[in-house]
Amino acid sequence: MSVSGTARQLTESERAWIETRSYLRENRTMLDAAAARRYPALHRVADSALLADTEWLPVAPFRLEDLVLELASSTEQAETHLVTVSSAVPARATGERYAGYAEAIGELVAPAVFEDRPTYRLLAADLTAESPWMRFGLGTYFDSIDVGEAAAHEFVLDLRGNCGVPGVRSSIDNPCDPKQRPVNLAITTVTIRRDPASDEKSFLLHWRDPRKVGHAGGMYQAVPVGIFQPSGYATWNIENDFSLWRNMTREFAEELAGAGEDHGSENAPIDYEAWEFAATLDRARRDGTVTAYCLGLGADPLTFATDLLTAVVIDGPVFDALFGDVVSGNDEGQVLEWQPFAAEHVQALIDEYPVQAAGVAALRRAVSLLC
Repeated sequence: MSVSGTARQLTESERAWIETRSYLRENRTMLDAAAARRYPALHRVADSALLADTEWLPVAPFRLEDLVLELASSTEQAETHLVTVSSAVPARATGERYAGYAEAIGELVAPAVFEDRPTYRLLAADLTAESPWMRFGLGTYFDSIDVGEAAAHEFVLDLRGNCGVPGVRSSIDNPCDPKQRPVNLAITTVTIRRDPASDEKSFLLHWRDPRKVGHAGGMYQAVPVGIFQPSGYATWNIENDFSLWRNMTREFAEELAGAGEDHGSENAPIDYEAWEFAATLDRARRDGTVTAYCLGLGADPLTFATDLLTAVVIDGPVFDALFGDVVSGNDEGQVLEWQPFAAEHVQALIDEYPVQAAGVAALRRAVSLLC
């Protein structure tokens, strides 16, 4: 094992921590179900393990452009409750514990990309209002790692009878309350290709390579999925990238078209109108050959990872012009072949593969509301 570039022996605490991480990854579906049972007052999205408050579940899908986003002041951001440091972080050879769960991941089991990049932090949302809305502040990626991944680790320790000092999980009684923890938002998108002649639809599934991702490695998920965040560290990106659709556009380019993550936005804001890929998608939305829907919002019961569930229906000729043959491998895993978009087939896949809770919820919501 290499830590800070120097090979050394792991401590017993570090080995136990890594073993628990492996157990968590290998038993994720069972652990999700067990964790969900701890929250009987919350809704289960589409009979999945994903949790939601009433305000997070619209009765019917609505167009993504009808969802109003607000960016809060720095004063309002500070109102989010700060949880305690997790008791699940391991100890170094000196006896000193890692400063946080993200630090332990970074030094002991870092995936290919693991960076504390800026994010838009969810502060509140109501998707059932006459004019649905979401309010955000600013955060960083490691905020959710230090809380969510640590909470999952603590749950496993408790389930296996290794009860320790209460940590972050015990301080959060409602994972769907953004006032109790920092909430980074992922956008989970079910990509549906529609044949205009036959109206037949198909969709894609993605396997998340645990060597490449910091969350839900080894699981299957809809594609694309991405954290709602500015495209870079430069402050001009905060306002320019504060758009769900622009975020999704970047993820489409990266996960399905094989584009890189570097859009040059440390040097200048992305010009989405001049970027041909983004401009083509925007034109297709305007002429109705691409339609984006919001399906709901939910929190993972184990890691508290919070996902906005969306679906994008793309007419075949537009999809083929944008993506051609979809890349089979990307920076986060493998994209599976096209699957029939039908309720019985979706359920068969969920039964056969370990699909992330947000993926189960998104696929079931999409196939029941849009099929």
